[in-house]
Amino acid sequence: MIVRKSPGELEKMRAAGLLVYRILNELKGMVKEGVTTQDLEATAEKLVAEAGAKAAFKGYTTPSAGSKYPFVLCTSVNEEIVHGMPSAKRVLKSGDIVSIDIGVQLNGYFGDSALTVPVGEVPDEVRKLLQVTQESLDLAIEKMQPGNRLFDVCGTIERHVESNGFSIVREFVGHGIGTSLHEEPQVPNYVDRRNENPRLKEGIVLAIEPMVAAGKPESRMMPNRWTGVTKDGSFAAHFEHMVAVTGNGPWVLTRP
Repeated sequence: MIVRKSPGELEKMRAAGLLVYRILNELKGMVKEGVTTQDLEATAEKLVAEAGAKAAFKGYTTPSAGSKYPFVLCTSVNEEIVHGMPSAKRVLKSGDIVSIDIGVQLNGYFGDSALTVPVGEVPDEVRKLLQVTQESLDLAIEKMQPGNRLFDVCGTIERHVESNGFSIVREFVGHGIGTSLHEEPQVPNYVDRRNENPRLKEGIVLAIEPMVAAGKPESRMMPNRWTGVTKDGSFAAHFEHMVAVTGNGPWVLTRP
């Protein structure tokens, strides 16, 4: 069941979303050669605590993982698509890209957002990967209008990514969000006709998160059972915003 949020609930989600934005903005500024993904984790943990919020990912579990996720952040470097684990041994170097994904719970409501940051100088093709992935998210956000359908959002991402020569990773999807981190509906980054295609109505909030590979779309899981990587070792980018459908058009809750 898709839960529609009242204006008061959206304001609470907005507060969680702006906290996520502020933390991501600070972490983005930290990304440079020599920084470890554990450095990013330590800063995020401190900022979440100072805000009186709760880390959404830390302690989260899924049947497939079989264990609780132990970190505040997901820091996915290069071929890691999502759920990369922070580590003091993972030192960022020029030419890397790092996806930083964070969720918080504030006053009972969740905020969730991600971005991918280049480290130093990266090749033009990698810059294009980041640009196209971000563009696909922005185009999908425009489709978050009352009366449109879910496939309008999903198909927009798929068309933009594939027309630019990149691949949609199909094993990981976006999601509804509210008082739970993951709610209905699932939001694939392609048109999956096995799924329902609900009409978008005011109060629906989706976490839209294109995950795009520079090479082939196939992925595999690392032995930690959390981190997904591209099967061919190609770089992957990930951007995410939390977006509400309103009578005035899309409201991105995770940016000012």
